[in-house]
Amino acid sequence: MRQTRGLVIAGTQSGVGKTTITLGLIAVLRRRGLTVQPFKVGPDFIDPGHHTRAAGRISRNLDGWMLSQEANLSLFRRQAGSAQVAVAEGVMGLFDGYDGMSEAGSTAQMAKWLGLPVLLVVDARSMARSAGALVHGFATFDPDLALAGVVFNRVGSPTHLHYLEQALNGLEGIKCFGGLPREGELAIPERHLGLVTSEDHPLEETRLEYLADFLEQNLDLDGLLASLPVLSFPPETLVDSASPPGPRPLAPGPSSVRLGVARDPAFCFYYQENLELLAHSGAELVPFSPLADRELPENLDGIYLGGGYPELYAAQLAANEGLKRSIAAQAAAGLPIYAECGGLMYLAQEIEDLEGHPHPLAGVLPLQVRMLPRLKTLGYREITLAASGLLGPAGTKARGHEFHYSEITTIDGNLSRLYQITARQGGEAVPEGYSIKNVLASYVHLHFGSNPEVARQLVGRCLDYKLKAAKVA
Repeated sequence: MRQTRGLVIAGTQSGVGKTTITLGLIAVLRRRGLTVQPFKVGPDFIDPGHHTRAAGRISRNLDGWMLSQEANLSLFRRQAGSAQVAVAEGVMGLFDGYDGMSEAGSTAQMAKWLGLPVLLVVDARSMARSAGALVHGFATFDPDLALAGVVFNRVGSPTHLHYLEQALNGLEGIKCFGGLPREGELAIPERHLGLVTSEDHPLEETRLEYLADFLEQNLDLDGLLASLPVLSFPPETLVDSASPPGPRPLAPGPSSVRLGVARDPAFCFYYQENLELLAHSGAELVPFSPLADRELPENLDGIYLGGGYPELYAAQLAANEGLKRSIAAQAAAGLPIYAECGGLMYLAQEIEDLEGHPHPLAGVLPLQVRMLPRLKTLGYREITLAASGLLGPAGTKARGHEFHYSEITTIDGNLSRLYQITARQGGEAVPEGYSIKNVLASYVHLHFGSNPEVARQLVGRCLDYKLKAAKVA
Protein backbone atom coordinates (compact mmCIF):
# COMPACT_ATOMS: atom_id res chain seq x y z
CA MET A 1 0.00 0.00 0.00
CA ARG A 2 1.33 3.42 -1.00
CA GLN A 3 2.11 5.76 1.86
CA THR A 4 1.63 9.46 1.22
CA ARG A 5 3.20 12.20 3.28
CA GLY A 6 2.51 15.88 2.88
CA LEU A 7 3.23 19.41 4.02
CA VAL A 8 2.35 23.03 3.34
CA ILE A 9 5.15 25.50 2.66
CA ALA A 10 4.11 28.86 4.09
CA GLY A 11 5.78 32.20 4.69
CA THR A 12 5.63 34.85 7.36
CA GLN A 13 4.68 37.18 4.49
CA SER A 14 4.84 37.43 0.71
CA GLY A 15 8.27 37.53 -0.88
CA VAL A 16 10.15 35.36 1.62
CA GLY A 17 11.06 32.68 -0.93
CA LYS A 18 8.17 30.20 -0.75
CA THR A 19 8.18 29.46 -4.46
CA THR A 20 11.94 28.94 -4.68
CA ILE A 21 11.93 26.56 -1.70
CA THR A 22 8.85 24.74 -3.01
CA LEU A 23 10.46 24.19 -6.40
CA GLY A 24 13.74 23.10 -4.84
CA LEU A 25 12.01 20.64 -2.53
CA ILE A 26 9.97 19.18 -5.39
CA ALA A 27 13.17 18.78 -7.43
CA VAL A 28 15.00 17.08 -4.54
CA LEU A 29 12.19 14.65 -3.84
CA ARG A 30 11.75 13.78 -7.48
CA ARG A 31 15.50 13.21 -7.83
CA ARG A 32 15.25 10.77 -4.95
CA GLY A 33 12.76 8.75 -6.94
CA LEU A 34 9.63 9.93 -5.13
CA THR A 35 6.38 10.84 -6.87
CA VAL A 36 5.49 14.40 -5.87
CA GLN A 37 2.06 15.99 -6.26
CA PRO A 38 2.24 19.80 -6.09
CA PHE A 39 -0.54 22.18 -5.08
CA LYS A 40 -0.91 25.95 -4.86
CA VAL A 41 -3.14 27.66 -2.32
CA GLY A 42 -5.02 30.55 -3.90
CA PRO A 43 -6.10 31.53 -7.42
CA ASP A 44 -2.63 32.03 -8.93
CA PHE A 45 -1.89 30.51 -12.35
CA ILE A 46 1.84 31.17 -12.55
CA ASP A 47 3.31 29.22 -9.62
CA PRO A 48 1.43 26.02 -10.59
CA GLY A 49 3.05 26.17 -14.03
CA HIS A 50 6.50 26.12 -12.44
CA HIS A 51 5.42 23.37 -10.01
CA THR A 52 4.26 21.26 -12.94
CA ARG A 53 7.60 21.61 -14.68
CA ALA A 54 9.51 20.61 -11.54
CA ALA A 55 7.26 17.71 -10.52
CA GLY A 56 6.33 16.21 -13.85
CA ARG A 57 2.75 16.19 -12.56
CA ILE A 58 0.14 18.89 -13.02
CA SER A 59 -0.06 21.24 -10.04
CA ARG A 60 -3.55 21.94 -8.70
CA ASN A 61 -5.08 25.06 -7.17
CA LEU A 62 -6.66 24.80 -3.74
CA ASP A 63 -8.79 27.77 -2.77
CA GLY A 64 -10.86 28.47 0.33
CA TRP A 65 -13.28 30.86 -1.38
CA MET A 66 -13.71 29.71 -4.96
CA LEU A 67 -14.10 26.11 -3.79
CA SER A 68 -15.92 24.63 -0.82
CA GLN A 69 -14.08 22.72 1.88
CA GLU A 70 -15.48 19.48 0.49
CA ALA A 71 -14.33 20.33 -3.05
CA ASN A 72 -10.83 21.14 -1.82
CA LEU A 73 -10.61 17.91 0.15
CA SER A 74 -11.88 15.87 -2.78
CA LEU A 75 -9.40 17.48 -5.18
CA PHE A 76 -6.51 17.02 -2.76
CA ARG A 77 -7.28 13.39 -2.00
CA ARG A 78 -7.74 12.41 -5.64
CA GLN A 79 -4.38 13.83 -6.64
CA ALA A 80 -2.25 13.28 -3.53
CA GLY A 81 -3.47 9.72 -3.07
CA SER A 82 -1.49 8.55 -6.09
CA ALA A 83 1.74 10.27 -4.98
CA GLN A 84 4.30 9.65 -2.26
CA VAL A 85 4.66 13.26 -1.16
CA ALA A 86 2.18 16.13 -1.46
CA VAL A 87 3.72 19.62 -1.43
CA ALA A 88 1.35 22.60 -1.18
CA GLU A 89 2.72 26.11 -1.57
CA GLY A 90 0.81 28.70 0.46
CA VAL A 91 -0.35 32.17 -0.45
CA MET A 92 0.79 35.46 1.14
CA GLY A 93 1.66 35.10 4.83
CA LEU A 94 0.56 32.00 6.74
CA PHE A 95 -2.43 33.63 8.44
CA ASP A 96 -3.30 36.20 5.76
CA GLY A 97 -6.78 35.75 4.32
CA TYR A 98 -9.79 37.89 3.48
CA ASP A 99 -9.43 40.27 6.42
CA GLY A 100 -7.73 40.73 9.75
CA MET A 101 -10.40 39.03 11.83
CA SER A 102 -10.60 35.41 10.66
CA GLU A 103 -8.58 32.64 9.02
CA ALA A 104 -10.95 32.49 6.04
CA GLY A 105 -9.05 32.15 2.79
CA SER A 106 -5.67 31.74 4.47
CA THR A 107 -2.94 29.15 4.07
CA ALA A 108 -3.46 28.23 7.73
CA GLN A 109 -7.11 27.41 7.09
CA MET A 110 -6.21 25.20 4.12
CA ALA A 111 -3.50 23.40 6.10
CA LYS A 112 -6.03 22.55 8.80
CA TRP A 113 -8.64 21.45 6.27
CA LEU A 114 -6.13 19.07 4.69
CA GLY A 115 -4.59 17.94 7.97
CA LEU A 116 -1.08 18.94 6.85
CA PRO A 117 1.77 20.36 8.93
CA VAL A 118 3.32 23.68 7.93
CA LEU A 119 6.95 24.36 7.09
CA LEU A 120 7.40 28.05 7.89
CA VAL A 121 9.79 30.06 5.70
CA VAL A 122 11.32 33.06 7.47
CA ASP A 123 13.32 35.79 5.73
CA ALA A 124 16.23 36.17 8.13
CA ARG A 125 17.78 39.31 6.70
CA SER A 126 18.75 41.83 9.40
CA MET A 127 17.47 39.57 12.19
CA ALA A 128 18.99 37.30 14.84
CA ARG A 129 17.40 36.69 18.26
CA SER A 130 14.28 38.52 17.13
CA ALA A 131 13.61 35.49 14.95
CA GLY A 132 12.73 33.60 18.12
CA ALA A 133 9.98 36.08 18.95
CA LEU A 134 8.68 35.99 15.41
CA VAL A 135 8.56 32.20 15.21
CA HIS A 136 7.09 31.97 18.72
CA GLY A 137 4.23 34.16 17.59
CA PHE A 138 3.53 32.11 14.48
CA ALA A 139 3.79 28.83 16.41
CA THR A 140 1.36 29.85 19.15
CA PHE A 141 -1.07 32.12 17.28
CA ASP A 142 -3.33 29.18 16.36
CA PRO A 143 -3.02 26.15 18.69
CA ASP A 144 -4.90 23.97 16.18
CA LEU A 145 -2.27 24.44 13.48
CA ALA A 146 0.57 21.93 13.28
CA LEU A 147 3.99 23.46 12.60
CA ALA A 148 6.45 21.00 11.05
CA GLY A 149 9.33 23.39 11.62
CA VAL A 150 11.17 26.41 10.26
CA VAL A 151 13.51 27.15 7.36
CA PHE A 152 15.42 30.42 7.31
CA ASN A 153 16.05 32.09 3.97
CA ARG A 154 18.62 34.72 2.94
CA VAL A 155 20.98 33.84 5.77
CA GLY A 156 24.12 35.99 5.85
CA SER A 157 26.69 33.49 7.14
CA PRO A 158 27.12 30.26 9.18
CA THR A 159 27.44 32.42 12.28
CA HIS A 160 24.19 34.17 11.45
CA LEU A 161 22.44 30.79 11.11
CA HIS A 162 23.91 29.71 14.45
CA TYR A 163 22.40 32.77 16.12
CA LEU A 164 19.03 32.06 14.50
CA GLU A 165 19.09 28.47 15.74
CA GLN A 166 19.99 29.67 19.22
CA ALA A 167 16.97 31.98 19.13
CA LEU A 168 14.70 28.93 18.68
CA ASN A 169 16.23 26.88 21.51
CA GLY A 170 13.65 27.99 24.02
CA LEU A 171 10.70 27.16 21.77
CA GLU A 172 9.43 23.71 22.65
CA GLY A 173 8.67 21.46 19.67
CA ILE A 174 9.94 23.90 17.03
CA LYS A 175 12.65 22.40 14.87
CA CYS A 176 14.88 24.36 12.54
CA PHE A 177 15.60 22.42 9.35
CA GLY A 178 18.37 24.75 8.26
CA GLY A 179 18.98 28.01 6.48
CA LEU A 180 19.56 29.04 2.86
CA PRO A 181 22.34 31.53 2.15
CA ARG A 182 21.57 34.65 0.16
CA GLU A 183 21.63 33.65 -3.49
CA GLY A 184 20.51 36.08 -6.18
CA GLU A 185 20.67 33.46 -8.93
CA LEU A 186 17.74 31.59 -7.38
CA ALA A 187 15.22 34.32 -8.14
CA ILE A 188 12.67 33.81 -10.91
CA PRO A 189 12.08 36.94 -13.05
CA GLU A 190 8.91 38.91 -12.38
CA ARG A 191 6.57 41.15 -14.35
CA HIS A 192 3.26 42.91 -13.82
CA LEU A 193 1.09 39.84 -13.10
CA GLY A 194 3.70 38.20 -10.89
CA LEU A 195 6.47 35.76 -11.72
CA VAL A 196 7.23 35.13 -15.36
CA THR A 197 5.27 32.09 -16.56
CA SER A 198 6.78 28.66 -17.16
CA GLU A 199 6.02 29.13 -20.86
CA ASP A 200 8.26 32.22 -21.06
CA HIS A 201 10.84 31.25 -18.43
CA PRO A 202 10.96 27.45 -18.41
CA LEU A 203 12.80 25.84 -15.55
CA GLU A 204 15.55 23.99 -17.34
CA GLU A 205 16.79 20.71 -15.90
CA THR A 206 20.13 22.29 -14.99
CA ARG A 207 18.35 24.99 -12.98
CA LEU A 208 16.21 22.44 -11.16
CA GLU A 209 19.35 20.44 -10.38
CA TYR A 210 20.95 23.61 -9.05
CA LEU A 211 17.94 24.24 -6.80
CA ALA A 212 17.95 20.65 -5.62
CA ASP A 213 21.66 20.76 -4.81
CA PHE A 214 21.23 24.07 -3.00
CA LEU A 215 18.55 22.62 -0.69
CA GLU A 216 20.43 19.33 -0.18
CA GLN A 217 23.52 21.24 0.94
CA ASN A 218 21.79 23.58 3.35
CA LEU A 219 18.69 21.88 4.74
CA ASP A 220 18.02 18.75 6.79
CA LEU A 221 15.68 17.18 4.25
CA ASP A 222 15.90 13.68 5.75
CA GLY A 223 14.77 15.07 9.08
CA LEU A 224 11.97 17.04 7.42
CA LEU A 225 10.63 14.01 5.55
CA ALA A 226 10.83 11.82 8.64
CA SER A 227 8.80 14.37 10.61
CA LEU A 228 5.86 14.34 8.20
CA PRO A 229 2.84 12.22 9.13
CA VAL A 230 1.52 9.51 6.83
CA LEU A 231 -1.81 10.59 5.37
CA SER A 232 -4.87 8.38 5.11
CA PHE A 233 -7.34 8.57 2.24
CA PRO A 234 -10.84 7.16 1.85
CA PRO A 235 -10.63 4.20 -0.61
CA GLU A 236 -13.03 5.81 -3.10
CA THR A 237 -10.63 8.73 -3.66
CA LEU A 238 -7.88 6.45 -4.95
CA VAL A 239 -9.80 4.89 -7.84
CA ASP A 240 -9.25 7.39 -10.66
CA SER A 241 -7.37 10.60 -9.99
CA ALA A 242 -7.99 11.78 -13.57
CA SER A 243 -11.77 11.88 -13.28
CA PRO A 244 -13.13 14.79 -11.24
CA PRO A 245 -16.55 14.62 -9.69
CA GLY A 246 -19.10 16.51 -11.69
CA PRO A 247 -21.65 16.26 -14.47
CA ARG A 248 -22.21 13.09 -16.45
CA PRO A 249 -20.90 13.03 -20.04
CA LEU A 250 -23.37 14.25 -22.63
CA ALA A 251 -24.73 12.11 -25.45
CA PRO A 252 -23.72 11.01 -28.03
CA GLY A 253 -20.57 9.90 -26.23
CA PRO A 254 -17.62 10.75 -24.01
CA SER A 255 -16.20 13.02 -26.76
CA SER A 256 -19.35 14.54 -28.18
CA VAL A 257 -17.84 17.90 -29.25
CA ARG A 258 -14.49 19.36 -30.34
CA LEU A 259 -13.59 22.36 -28.18
CA GLY A 260 -10.66 24.47 -29.34
CA VAL A 261 -8.50 25.69 -26.44
CA ALA A 262 -6.00 28.53 -27.02
CA ARG A 263 -2.65 27.36 -25.59
CA ASP A 264 0.58 29.29 -26.11
CA PRO A 265 2.66 31.90 -24.21
CA ALA A 266 -0.06 34.53 -24.77
CA PHE A 267 -2.88 32.28 -23.48
CA CYS A 268 -1.75 30.02 -20.66
CA PHE A 269 -3.99 30.75 -17.66
CA TYR A 270 -6.35 27.81 -17.15
CA TYR A 271 -7.45 25.98 -14.03
CA GLN A 272 -6.74 22.32 -14.72
CA GLU A 273 -10.08 21.36 -13.18
CA ASN A 274 -11.85 23.54 -15.78
CA LEU A 275 -10.27 21.55 -18.59
CA GLU A 276 -10.93 18.22 -16.91
CA LEU A 277 -14.55 19.06 -16.16
CA LEU A 278 -15.07 20.05 -19.80
CA ALA A 279 -13.53 16.78 -20.95
CA HIS A 280 -15.57 14.88 -18.38
CA SER A 281 -18.67 16.56 -19.79
CA GLY A 282 -17.99 15.34 -23.30
CA ALA A 283 -15.50 17.76 -24.86
CA GLU A 284 -12.45 16.72 -26.86
CA LEU A 285 -9.99 19.51 -26.07
CA VAL A 286 -8.17 20.63 -29.22
CA PRO A 287 -5.23 22.99 -28.56
CA PHE A 288 -4.37 25.79 -30.97
CA SER A 289 -2.11 28.85 -30.91
CA PRO A 290 -3.41 32.34 -31.71
CA LEU A 291 0.26 33.31 -32.05
CA ALA A 292 1.41 30.64 -34.50
CA ASP A 293 -1.60 29.02 -36.21
CA ARG A 294 -2.94 30.72 -39.31
CA GLU A 295 -6.26 28.89 -39.15
CA LEU A 296 -8.42 27.30 -36.47
CA PRO A 297 -8.39 23.51 -36.18
CA GLU A 298 -11.00 21.83 -38.35
CA ASN A 299 -14.52 20.95 -37.24
CA LEU A 300 -14.59 22.86 -33.97
CA ASP A 301 -17.87 23.07 -32.08
CA GLY A 302 -16.66 25.75 -29.67
CA ILE A 303 -13.66 27.77 -28.49
CA TYR A 304 -12.22 28.48 -25.03
CA LEU A 305 -9.91 31.52 -24.91
CA GLY A 306 -8.24 31.64 -21.49
CA GLY A 307 -6.19 34.37 -19.90
CA GLY A 308 -2.51 35.13 -20.13
CA TYR A 309 -0.39 37.92 -21.58
CA PRO A 310 -1.87 38.95 -24.94
CA GLU A 311 -0.57 42.48 -24.31
CA LEU A 312 3.03 41.24 -24.46
CA TYR A 313 2.35 39.64 -27.84
CA ALA A 314 -0.09 42.23 -29.18
CA ALA A 315 1.93 42.97 -32.33
CA GLN A 316 2.32 39.28 -33.15
CA LEU A 317 -1.35 38.56 -32.50
CA ALA A 318 -2.39 41.56 -34.58
CA ALA A 319 -0.19 40.39 -37.47
CA ASN A 320 -1.84 36.96 -37.58
CA GLU A 321 -4.65 38.09 -39.87
CA GLY A 322 -5.62 34.57 -40.86
CA LEU A 323 -6.56 33.40 -37.40
CA LYS A 324 -8.27 36.69 -36.53
CA ARG A 325 -10.47 36.38 -39.64
CA SER A 326 -11.17 32.74 -38.87
CA ILE A 327 -12.32 33.46 -35.31
CA ALA A 328 -14.39 36.47 -36.39
CA ALA A 329 -16.09 34.42 -39.11
CA GLN A 330 -16.86 31.57 -36.71
CA ALA A 331 -18.24 33.99 -34.12
CA ALA A 332 -20.49 35.56 -36.76
CA ALA A 333 -21.70 32.07 -37.71
CA GLY A 334 -22.75 31.41 -34.10
CA LEU A 335 -19.89 29.22 -32.88
CA PRO A 336 -19.89 29.17 -29.04
CA ILE A 337 -16.86 31.10 -27.78
CA TYR A 338 -16.08 31.50 -24.09
CA ALA A 339 -13.29 33.97 -23.20
CA GLU A 340 -11.68 35.03 -19.93
CA CYS A 341 -9.54 38.15 -19.31
CA GLY A 342 -6.80 37.84 -21.94
CA GLY A 343 -9.32 36.08 -24.15
CA LEU A 344 -11.68 39.04 -23.79
CA MET A 345 -8.84 41.36 -24.79
CA TYR A 346 -8.11 39.27 -27.88
CA LEU A 347 -11.75 39.42 -29.00
CA ALA A 348 -11.75 43.24 -28.73
CA GLN A 349 -11.33 45.56 -31.68
CA GLU A 350 -7.91 46.63 -30.45
CA ILE A 351 -5.46 46.78 -27.55
CA GLU A 352 -3.63 50.02 -26.88
CA ASP A 353 -0.22 49.31 -25.34
CA LEU A 354 1.57 51.40 -22.70
CA GLU A 355 3.22 53.49 -25.40
CA GLY A 356 -0.17 54.40 -26.85
CA HIS A 357 0.16 52.20 -29.93
CA PRO A 358 -3.06 50.45 -31.04
CA HIS A 359 -2.96 46.81 -32.12
CA PRO A 360 -6.04 45.63 -34.05
CA LEU A 361 -7.24 42.23 -32.88
CA ALA A 362 -10.13 39.88 -33.66
CA GLY A 363 -12.86 42.54 -33.56
CA VAL A 364 -15.54 40.14 -32.37
CA LEU A 365 -16.59 42.41 -29.50
CA PRO A 366 -17.39 46.09 -30.13
CA LEU A 367 -15.01 47.36 -27.47
CA GLN A 368 -11.46 48.65 -27.11
CA VAL A 369 -8.92 47.88 -24.40
CA ARG A 370 -6.07 49.97 -23.02
CA MET A 371 -3.12 48.77 -20.94
CA LEU A 372 -2.37 50.59 -17.69
CA PRO A 373 0.92 51.03 -15.81
CA ARG A 374 -0.79 50.09 -12.53
CA LEU A 375 -3.04 47.31 -11.34
CA LYS A 376 -6.64 48.00 -12.31
CA THR A 377 -8.51 45.28 -10.44
CA LEU A 378 -7.72 42.42 -8.06
CA GLY A 379 -10.08 40.22 -6.10
CA TYR A 380 -12.47 37.31 -5.86
CA ARG A 381 -15.74 37.50 -7.75
CA GLU A 382 -19.05 35.66 -7.81
CA ILE A 383 -21.01 35.79 -11.04
CA THR A 384 -24.75 35.27 -11.42
CA LEU A 385 -26.24 34.85 -14.88
CA ALA A 386 -28.85 37.55 -15.43
CA ALA A 387 -30.15 35.67 -18.47
CA SER A 388 -29.66 32.31 -20.12
CA GLY A 389 -26.26 31.99 -21.78
CA LEU A 390 -23.32 29.74 -22.59
CA LEU A 391 -22.84 28.74 -18.95
CA GLY A 392 -26.42 27.94 -18.07
CA PRO A 393 -29.86 29.37 -17.33
CA ALA A 394 -30.56 32.64 -15.57
CA GLY A 395 -29.64 32.46 -11.90
CA THR A 396 -26.62 30.17 -12.41
CA LYS A 397 -23.80 31.10 -10.03
CA ALA A 398 -20.06 30.45 -10.15
CA ARG A 399 -16.98 31.85 -8.46
CA GLY A 400 -13.67 33.09 -9.77
CA HIS A 401 -10.94 35.69 -9.60
CA GLU A 402 -10.14 38.95 -11.39
CA PHE A 403 -6.62 40.36 -11.83
CA HIS A 404 -5.63 42.68 -14.67
CA TYR A 405 -3.71 45.77 -15.72
CA SER A 406 -6.04 46.81 -18.51
CA GLU A 407 -9.37 48.54 -18.86
CA ILE A 408 -12.11 48.85 -21.44
CA THR A 409 -12.07 52.37 -22.86
CA THR A 410 -14.92 52.31 -25.37
CA ILE A 411 -17.83 49.93 -25.68
CA ASP A 412 -20.98 49.66 -27.73
CA GLY A 413 -23.81 50.48 -25.35
CA ASN A 414 -26.00 47.83 -26.95
CA LEU A 415 -23.61 44.99 -26.11
CA SER A 416 -25.41 42.54 -23.80
CA ARG A 417 -24.09 41.89 -20.31
CA LEU A 418 -25.00 38.44 -19.00
CA TYR A 419 -23.27 38.63 -15.60
CA GLN A 420 -24.15 40.30 -12.36
CA ILE A 421 -20.83 40.35 -10.51
CA THR A 422 -20.32 40.79 -6.79
CA ALA A 423 -17.02 40.97 -4.94
CA ARG A 424 -16.13 38.52 -2.18
CA GLN A 425 -17.09 41.04 0.48
CA GLY A 426 -20.47 41.67 -1.18
CA GLY A 427 -21.76 45.07 -2.20
CA GLU A 428 -23.70 46.22 -5.22
CA ALA A 429 -23.70 43.90 -8.21
CA VAL A 430 -21.98 45.15 -11.36
CA PRO A 431 -23.16 44.14 -14.87
CA GLU A 432 -20.45 42.42 -16.92
CA GLY A 433 -20.02 39.27 -19.01
CA TYR A 434 -20.12 40.76 -22.50
CA SER A 435 -22.17 38.73 -24.94
CA ILE A 436 -22.92 38.83 -28.65
CA LYS A 437 -24.52 35.89 -30.47
CA ASN A 438 -22.87 32.79 -28.93
CA VAL A 439 -19.85 34.67 -27.55
CA LEU A 440 -19.39 35.27 -23.81
CA ALA A 441 -16.35 37.21 -22.55
CA SER A 442 -15.41 38.47 -19.10
CA TYR A 443 -12.46 39.69 -17.10
CA VAL A 444 -13.28 37.04 -14.47
CA HIS A 445 -11.40 33.74 -14.46
CA LEU A 446 -14.06 31.28 -13.30
CA HIS A 447 -13.18 28.09 -11.46
CA PHE A 448 -15.65 25.54 -12.77
CA GLY A 449 -15.11 23.52 -9.60
CA SER A 450 -17.22 26.14 -7.83
CA ASN A 451 -20.16 24.92 -9.94
CA PRO A 452 -19.34 21.94 -12.20
CA GLU A 453 -22.68 22.37 -13.97
CA VAL A 454 -21.30 25.34 -15.93
CA ALA A 455 -18.88 23.00 -17.73
CA ARG A 456 -21.74 20.73 -18.71
CA GLN A 457 -23.78 23.69 -19.90
CA LEU A 458 -20.92 25.01 -22.03
CA VAL A 459 -20.41 21.62 -23.65
CA GLY A 460 -24.16 21.37 -24.14
CA ARG A 461 -24.19 24.66 -26.06
CA CYS A 462 -21.36 23.37 -28.23
CA LEU A 463 -23.33 20.18 -28.88
CA ASP A 464 -26.43 22.18 -29.84
CA TYR A 465 -24.33 24.14 -32.34
CA LYS A 466 -22.88 20.91 -33.76
CA LEU A 467 -26.28 19.28 -34.22
CA LYS A 468 -27.78 22.39 -35.84
CA ALA A 469 -24.82 22.70 -38.19
CA ALA A 470 -25.24 19.04 -39.16
CA LYS A 471 -28.90 19.61 -40.03
CA VAL A 472 -28.05 22.59 -42.20
CA ALA A 473 -25.38 20.58 -43.98
